[in-house]
Amino acid sequence: MDLIIPTISQGLLWAVMAIGVYITFRVLDIADLTVEGSFPLGAATAAALLTGGHNPITAIVAACFAGMISGTITGFLHTKLKIPALLAGILTMIALYSINLRIMGKANISLLQVDTIFTIFPVSFDVQSIVLIVGLIAVSIVGLVSYWFFGTEIGAAIRATGFNQHMIRANGINTDITIMLGLLLSNGLVAISGALVAQNNGFADVGMGVGTIVIGLASVIIGEVLFGTKSFKNCLISVVLGSIVYRVVIAVVLQMGMPPNDLKLFTAVLVALALSLPLFQAKLNNRKRRMAK
Repeated sequence: MDLIIPTISQGLLWAVMAIGVYITFRVLDIADLTVEGSFPLGAATAAALLTGGHNPITAIVAACFAGMISGTITGFLHTKLKIPALLAGILTMIALYSINLRIMGKANISLLQVDTIFTIFPVSFDVQSIVLIVGLIAVSIVGLVSYWFFGTEIGAAIRATGFNQHMIRANGINTDITIMLGLLLSNGLVAISGALVAQNNGFADVGMGVGTIVIGLASVIIGEVLFGTKSFKNCLISVVLGSIVYRVVIAVVLQMGMPPNDLKLFTAVLVALALSLPLFQAKLNNRKRRMAK
């Protein structure tokens, strides 16, 4: 239990980021590297406000707006300046490194001596229970709001944009707006996750976004492979569960003695295997059909 509860708690906090990655990677069909800048942007914004004496909720909301701005910039570069989505995300990510340093004033900020979202609970709660409760609340709110929003007319237009841009344009929808909205929402969620993770870790660091996109993709792919994609609701649940499973796998391999320095390599291999699973499954099914004949 000492290993499981903290692992699930961490998985829930990172699941908010994974949902943001899912919006761009699956809904919009865009590989958005802005995530690696907007995640520490959320952490930096929240940390700067918390050390300035602001309320933790205010800090998280401000982090969300900062992330939305970064997503809007990527959307503008892609839709208005016609820069490829991947390159637009890289440009924004690079720019955000300097912006994050400006916001914090230095490379990292400690949050150990300030009130955070995890210290406003009564002292009768233990630390891991508080993190679990906050993670459940955050994921529930984000999941329900996302499910409601993407069921609206404009949310359906964003989903249709990722499925077939030519079709949605033929129906009179401005795809530039829907793409920008999708990137805005995605990076807003990523920044919220960054703010929560920073408060849980007790610090915000300018380099904490390295590898974030791979973690998000791992959560999405693992969730889809293990729990399916029958409906949008099923997809959201799968992403959350995928984030938890990813954290469990990481905790297990660390417990087995894997050096922490090899975690990024392990994650990359894990994502590559997960992405190749549909190919292996198709080959296996074809082989079964040939044997049946």
